[in-house]
Amino acid sequence: MWGLPAAKTVRVSTGLRTLVIDAGHGGLDPGCNGNNEIFEKDVTLGVALKLGKILKDSMPGLKVLYTRTTDKTLKLWERPNLANDNRADLFISIHCNANNNRAAAGSETYFMGLHKSEGNLDVAKRENAAITYEADYRENSRYGGFDPESAEGHIIFSLVQNAYMKQSLKLASGIETHTNKISAIKSRGVKQAGFLVLWQTSMPSVLVETGFLTNPTDRSYLRTTEGQQKIALGVFRAVRDYKRYMETVNAGVSGSR
Repeated sequence: MWGLPAAKTVRVSTGLRTLVIDAGHGGLDPGCNGNNEIFEKDVTLGVALKLGKILKDSMPGLKVLYTRTTDKTLKLWERPNLANDNRADLFISIHCNANNNRAAAGSETYFMGLHKSEGNLDVAKRENAAITYEADYRENSRYGGFDPESAEGHIIFSLVQNAYMKQSLKLASGIETHTNKISAIKSRGVKQAGFLVLWQTSMPSVLVETGFLTNPTDRSYLRTTEGQQKIALGVFRAVRDYKRYMETVNAGVSGSR
């Protein structure tokens, strides 16, 4: 049995001033293999950089930070830690999916919560396994002794309460709606699962599975500049809508006082 580390700090976000984009995997950790044609780490970096550029061009008042801008190895805890240290208001982690069934296709956006299906658990287990690239992960107190090979650990982990569930759900829903409209990859919906990278953030956060690299059609699309650009544009539109939503909510709170 493993034990959770001390509870994370919960901050009240009243707007959207700083956003962190996390390109999943990188360096020694390639992520999932797209038939040896492309690796997850390359797609995620492409989408992340394109998303950041759109955000900077369209929302100049927004501070955009990246966990990585090159093919570098990062420890899993470094990703949310960057967001926490910079008191970010949103954290978006970009990933690609994989499945033994090559017919599986489509995008999914996750927020922290209970695994509702075996499929959700499998996705979380695969993404959380990134910590095995860290030689000292078993001794690292940041992970609380978490064992990525333990099904019991993932189940317990998924029960951790998400203080930002409503905001995260709002953003996740927007991402799936917009990317489904403008990209060739269709939505599989918004889902919940226990991801280490989301659990450690102190702000609303989501993990975007942009498509399946094990599916030939998804893979062909995600390899292209156009495909990555469309995914980035869909995520941007969701962030834009989220910002407007937060401004409306906060204006209502201020007006009621």
